[in-house]
Amino acid sequence: MTPLSRRFRGTALLAAISAFSLLAAGCATFPEQPNTKWTQRPHLEPQAGPNPQVPGGGGNPGQRPPRQTPSGPPKPPEGCKDYSSAVMATCLDPISAVAVLPDGKTAFVAERTTGRVLRTVEGTQDTTLVAQLQVDSTGEGGLTGLALSPSFREDNLIYAYITTATDNRVVRIAPKDSAKPVLTGIPRGSSNNAGALTRDRNGALLVATGNAGNAGAADDPNSLAGKLLRIDSTGKPAPGNPTAGSVVVASGLHSPGGICTSLSGQLTWVTDRRPDRDVAYKFSLGKPLGAPAWSWPDKPGVAGCAAYPDLLSVNLEKGEAMYDLTLGPTGAFTGQPVMREKGTYGRLRAGDLTPDGAALWVGTTNKGGGKPVSSDDRALIIIRQSGGNGVD
Repeated sequence: MTPLSRRFRGTALLAAISAFSLLAAGCATFPEQPNTKWTQRPHLEPQAGPNPQVPGGGGNPGQRPPRQTPSGPPKPPEGCKDYSSAVMATCLDPISAVAVLPDGKTAFVAERTTGRVLRTVEGTQDTTLVAQLQVDSTGEGGLTGLALSPSFREDNLIYAYITTATDNRVVRIAPKDSAKPVLTGIPRGSSNNAGALTRDRNGALLVATGNAGNAGAADDPNSLAGKLLRIDSTGKPAPGNPTAGSVVVASGLHSPGGICTSLSGQLTWVTDRRPDRDVAYKFSLGKPLGAPAWSWPDKPGVAGCAAYPDLLSVNLEKGEAMYDLTLGPTGAFTGQPVMREKGTYGRLRAGDLTPDGAALWVGTTNKGGGKPVSSDDRALIIIRQSGGNGVD
């Protein structure tokens, strides 16, 4: 074998050994590795922010077109023209009560001292006179309560709580007709004549009456003062009242600011202004009012309210705000209260929920002790901001 042949053979042998080594390495075992499962990298889409809702937009309840969000605070009002998108009516006297119609876009508003009931439609800031009741506004009285008939779609009747020269009473207003008395003889006095009125969502009307300046009347079973009454459309005791033949279902009120019932009729709240504090009672048919569910020692002037399944929202007149109290699964208040709309619109009194529970129509009373602007007093729509389900 020549030297060249030996060199070629050695090179071939080295190549064969290298190939074998690589093959052996491919069959080697290594320590067991974790069984990792690989997934496709998620693709993150930008998330939309909160979508403000506006009442009366049609579609399913709670599905409303978004209200246009202003780029900054609205311009100050010019005369009766208000540039806030929340304002539905302007240049009224202090508004004591509101009743929202089934379409959610229309409401009746009541003026305490003039006795006027006006109709306003969302987006117009205009009003139409529906009725003018003869009232005596002394002693905090006048026209202080307003509610639709439990069968409003069929009869178009409105009920009002008013003070006259001789008593406090509930009257019925029919289209193009004068007001007719329904329940009379509720005592009136030198103070605490204001009352409140709402539907209980079960075919009856609930009436909260003041004690007419007589603290003892609230506990007197023979007096209609300082009571919670439940009546039918004719003023008689409503079916299901605990005491047969009696309109009284609870006692112990002083000067009620508002009464509200959830859309299902399962929750009813009454706000009351007592001499030492303001309070809110939770009412259940067949039970006494009992101890207040919440108290305000600073007496901010509790007024109208909104009853949600998970929230009680109370308008504050002197406090010039809205006070939200969250309800837990057991029905007790949980967490810290939230104060909102503080100083935005001034003194908030009247309140009534839209039929879908998404918003609250509110009336102001800035001419009655606040700092009115040129467009006061006003009817507003305030959208619910808190989380949870607004429909009950």
